[in-house]
Amino acid sequence: MIGILTILIVVFIPWLIALIDILKSDFKGNNKIVWLLAVILIPFIGTIAYFVIGRRQKTERGIR
Repeated sequence: MIGILTILIVVFIPWLIALIDILKSDFKGNNKIVWLLAVILIPFIGTIAYFVIGRRQKTERGIR
């Protein structure tokens, strides 16, 4: 039981952090929608891909 709970926490916490980061950030074009779908539909792989690739695609707020 503790093992299952630990695995759920290890998977759920990064997934939740990725979702919050995507929702709070600005992206060019449709990248925000693409990353949301990837993280929601393919939770483990989508979350890892977002942290490795997606965070670099964010735009700076206020700079145009």
